[in-house]
Amino acid sequence: MPKSSRQAASENWETQIRKGWLELAILANLWEDKLYGLDIIRRLQTQSDLLLAEGTIYPILSRLKRDGLVDSNWVESDSGHPRKYYWLTVTGRRRAAARPRDAAALRARL
Repeated sequence: MPKSSRQAASENWETQIRKGWLELAILANLWEDKLYGLDIIRRLQTQSDLLLAEGTIYPILSRLKRDGLVDSNWVESDSGHPRKYYWLTVTGRRRAAARPRDAAALRARL
């Protein structure tokens, strides 16, 4: 049975909200550490009830890098295959610090 336009709009809205919060959670996890993608996923799953796939996290990391919020490099690992580590840029730190204030201001206006 096809979804109504109202159901589709509601699901799209929820998806956009989750993406925004997921972006903030990624930035927060990179605040003190350089992490590789799978480690970010594991931390997010440990800290929340989120079930994340690599296909969810890597496009967000790519966008954050494109936007200048994170940087990355490949590092050889003991297990034999390299890992791509991510960390916050100065701009990313500013964004990570500002997002909770932005969210609180938005909630207050609603």
